[in-house]
Amino acid sequence: MKITFHGAARVVTGSKHLVELDNGTRFLLDCGMFQGMGKETFELNTHFGFSPRDIDFMILSHAHIDHSGLIPRLVREGFKGKIYCTPATFDLCEIMLADSAHILEQDVAYVNKRRKRQGKTLFEPVYTVEDLEEAMKLFIRVNYDKETKINDHVSLLFTDNGHILGSAAVNLTINEGGPDQRLFFSGDIGRYNTAILRDPHSFPQPDYIICESTYGNRKHDTLDMAGQAVMDAVIDTIGRKKGRLIIPAFSLGRTQEIVFMLNKLDLHGLIPDVKIYVDSPLSVSATQIMRKHINCLDDEIQRFMEERPDPFGFDDLQYIRDINDSKHLNELTEPFIVISASGMAEAGRVKHHIKNGIGDPRNTILIVGYAEPQSLAGQLRNGAEEVRIFGEEHKVRADVRVVDGLSAHADYEEMLRYLSSIDPQKVRKTFLVHGDFDAQEHWKVRLHDAGFRNIFIPEMHESIVL
Repeated sequence: MKITFHGAARVVTGSKHLVELDNGTRFLLDCGMFQGMGKETFELNTHFGFSPRDIDFMILSHAHIDHSGLIPRLVREGFKGKIYCTPATFDLCEIMLADSAHILEQDVAYVNKRRKRQGKTLFEPVYTVEDLEEAMKLFIRVNYDKETKINDHVSLLFTDNGHILGSAAVNLTINEGGPDQRLFFSGDIGRYNTAILRDPHSFPQPDYIICESTYGNRKHDTLDMAGQAVMDAVIDTIGRKKGRLIIPAFSLGRTQEIVFMLNKLDLHGLIPDVKIYVDSPLSVSATQIMRKHINCLDDEIQRFMEERPDPFGFDDLQYIRDINDSKHLNELTEPFIVISASGMAEAGRVKHHIKNGIGDPRNTILIVGYAEPQSLAGQLRNGAEEVRIFGEEHKVRADVRVVDGLSAHADYEEMLRYLSSIDPQKVRKTFLVHGDFDAQEHWKVRLHDAGFRNIFIPEMHESIVL
């Protein structure tokens, strides 16, 4: 068996790992899009490093674009196998990949206008809505904790890893003619005691591990501290400065978590009366899917619903789909809160809200999750005094605050807790992916201290034979 790491290798995005068996079977773990990597991004997203026609099947850990976003491109280039995922992941991919396809087509159309005037060759989008429609026909839904035989050599078991709705760790039993080998792919490991999602579940003992490492060098604030930080930002911006609170948030997971947090604060009268807008068509659709799969959520949600039937809806909250309603927010003079995608502020309506609000010191931009350093949110997170938005330089006069405790990724202590249900002495090799190299080196040391041996940090496109 050989594994080649074609994405999320010493970087966070682009999760994509090719497994090749001795009998010729080839399958893919995730097929994610690279994000927030500057000029390299387009090139990385148009060259896989392998032939999609040669892949027999694919297994998807969850619906985030950096794990699922290149599936339509994979199909466009000849992949015809089945794609295995959980039911909630399937529902989310339908809307998230459609949104991604529209954005890609719009971006290329914008760039091509200029290239056409310059007499240059026109670009094609990474993929189209039509490519997505073909891709969705290949999805196979598999429930958690149900072992599924993919072929004579590979069996699949999804276990809940608590990262987002529908997210799963991938447990594979592989037989190549000798004793069974167990390969475990963590996907993105979630956190414990969150407000919305169930805790990560234990999983069977593996022989080999592919493990994420996003926060291998960080300890998060507690959820209570994060809630206090959000409340403080609301009180200071809305109550004291009478400004706007702009929150870039990923449409799935973070948006619903912020909404639920504000719902609780509103219920208990802990924040000023203020209009709150979720300005993202994708966020609206994702919230509807969250409601559909409410049984997959944490017990706290169920208890809260005894007081307010809708954890993601209350009187002061308005969801916005129409672009004209979104533009109207810029005309408002009274204080308000807007939660808008994308979380890295590289695209979507939030980029416009930041552009229109960044120059006013009464306003606050609240960064509530991970952002690639080169992305707009990443630059703001790292203290940039001036940023470029839609080709224009803008002085950062608004207050910029960062809340780390809301991350959907486990910190190093939570990842160690997650791995504590297995015996590290029985793990032959561990591969660290989905992290910046510095975080991975720190995580490697902590794993070694916990008893794991033969820990590798693969480079992009590196192959390792097991």
